[in-house]
Amino acid sequence: MWSLQNNQFIKFLFYGNYFYGLCAIALSIEAALQQQFPLNPALYYILIFCITVVYYSRAYIIETTINSTNERTLWYARYKTLVIASQITLTIAAVLLSIFFICTFWQHLLNINALEVALVCVFPVTGLLYYGVSGTRYSLRNIGWLKPFVIGFAWAGLVTFYPIIFYSIQQNIEFKLTTIGGLLFLKNFMFISVLCIMFDIKDYASDSGLKVNTFVVNVGLRKTIFFIIIPLCVLGLGTFILYGITRNFHILKITLNVLPFVLLLITAYSLHTRRSLLYYLMVVDGLMLVKAFCGSMAVIYF
Repeated sequence: MWSLQNNQFIKFLFYGNYFYGLCAIALSIEAALQQQFPLNPALYYILIFCITVVYYSRAYIIETTINSTNERTLWYARYKTLVIASQITLTIAAVLLSIFFICTFWQHLLNINALEVALVCVFPVTGLLYYGVSGTRYSLRNIGWLKPFVIGFAWAGLVTFYPIIFYSIQQNIEFKLTTIGGLLFLKNFMFISVLCIMFDIKDYASDSGLKVNTFVVNVGLRKTIFFIIIPLCVLGLGTFILYGITRNFHILKITLNVLPFVLLLITAYSLHTRRSLLYYLMVVDGLMLVKAFCGSMAVIYF
């Protein structure tokens, strides 16, 4: 891990949040496959990548480096010019792609139903409220216990419903909320929320000093792992196994989908000892990529 911590490409990939963009693409592909929809054009996934990276990088660009010991914050300060250039480039790309899609499918957009409008709007609004309303002190991220679920909700909507809604608009067909879509949303919501709770363990010391009431600050590290994270993992695991058995899924299909939850449990237990920032970014957040890969392979081959 020490050699990785000194690798500039690894830092660029993970500190710069480009890895989150790749995870968003992978989870979007998994969701489309599991809902038995064709994949969208490559430009759609480029747009998702750009939006994700820009969104996550914003917090670190505006964060002050005075008395900061956060490795990623210091990295942003050191490479400020590069990061700003990246943000401008990705923002321009996202705007141009959005304009292209609107101009291409504007007639189809006139036919979208109320459910589509609601789903398209609720997740970005939630994401914006996470950072706060401009000119006020209101921010969902300041509600420590709610923060993981806000992030999980926004992510689950982006990767579960957006690929299907976009495909429906592109093909000018009506979007319908299905049982499998709803269950997949809950699965992604739970999985990513748990990852966020695990990530809060890293910030225990600073959150405690700032009196941010995260789960780990409120109940302690051990109780967070054994009474919150592990039960949520077991609940999600049991729900999927029951669903798979009732739908007569192939045993290997069930196994592939169960594997990320097992790794989630193992990783959660590993956090009872102090870990580096890069460990959280590569191993904890890396479970999103593992989940997407396993879920996609389960659909393709079984």
